[in-house]
Amino acid sequence: MSDAGIPCLWMRGGTSKGAYFLASDLPATAAARDDLLLRIMGSPDPRQIDGIGGADPLTSKVAVLSPSSRPDADVDYLFLQVFVDQALVSDAQGCGNILAGVGPAAIERGMIAATGDETEVRIHMVNTGEIATARIVTPGGRVSYAGNAAIDGVPGSHAAVPLMFADVAGSMCGALLPSGHAVDVIDGVACTLIDNGMPCVVMRAEDFGISGTESRDDLDADIALRARIEAIRLQAGPMMNLGDVAEKSVPKMTLVSAAKAGGTISTRSFIPHRCHATIGVFAAVSVATACTLAGSPAAALAVLPADGRFAIEHPTGSTEVLIERDTSGTVVGAGILRTARKLFDGRVFPR
Repeated sequence: MSDAGIPCLWMRGGTSKGAYFLASDLPATAAARDDLLLRIMGSPDPRQIDGIGGADPLTSKVAVLSPSSRPDADVDYLFLQVFVDQALVSDAQGCGNILAGVGPAAIERGMIAATGDETEVRIHMVNTGEIATARIVTPGGRVSYAGNAAIDGVPGSHAAVPLMFADVAGSMCGALLPSGHAVDVIDGVACTLIDNGMPCVVMRAEDFGISGTESRDDLDADIALRARIEAIRLQAGPMMNLGDVAEKSVPKMTLVSAAKAGGTISTRSFIPHRCHATIGVFAAVSVATACTLAGSPAAALAVLPADGRFAIEHPTGSTEVLIERDTSGTVVGAGILRTARKLFDGRVFPR
């Protein structure tokens, strides 16, 4: 297989980059597939110098596409996180950024036919079992990546990829609040254990003796802080029905503080051991939802928007989340605007 190379689309999805493959081009067993993906990305190696990975969790991601296994979807999407410096490939979570490239990739690969100037693609997110609906710009029956939509963390503007999510509450934990509480106290820290598309532990930055305005590099260099966050994460895992999470990439750990640039709330998100340059799509949805929970750490700091457009600030800007609530204030729907771009289409040669 490696002599001929493997068909691969390398795409930016949201604020991440990843390799998009057809399942039929990869080994059938998970063990053989994961071994191949480690060799393709160049892991384990901090620089991923002998592969196509970008030496960062945000650029060491994989989407595996296959014909839909469900009548209410057009394509199946399996997300795989290829660890940079460990020989580990994880399917323990989804990725809403890489999700933004799934619709375009499915059309590029001929899995779905374009239907006019805009094509709706229903995506079955295999990791969590939920459905996302993406709208892809397809003038003349071809994907267009050019447009006027801009997202923080990505230079320039591109075609908008609106994503709407259905029934993502409890995606991995079985319930929006798996512990049954809006607030749990772990090691003396008030936490919201929440899963509205991504399992997250939401905590006040000030409870860790920091402001929440620190840079990503400063937070990554704070060994004592990271150890304290990890100790809480390991305890939160079983409380969130995730079991032992020592070798898992969930839950994400998010420190919140008051918004600094007119948004809803400010975040510093760990994924889970390094500080995110931005914030993941589903993590942003979970944090936005946490802002609506009376008495929670996030609610005490958040400025809730009247129009449902929650601006979740992060180290390089903000991510806009659309939250729909019923008359009782309960979150009943969520969406987000992303962009994507094809970077290359060819064959990749694993070592």
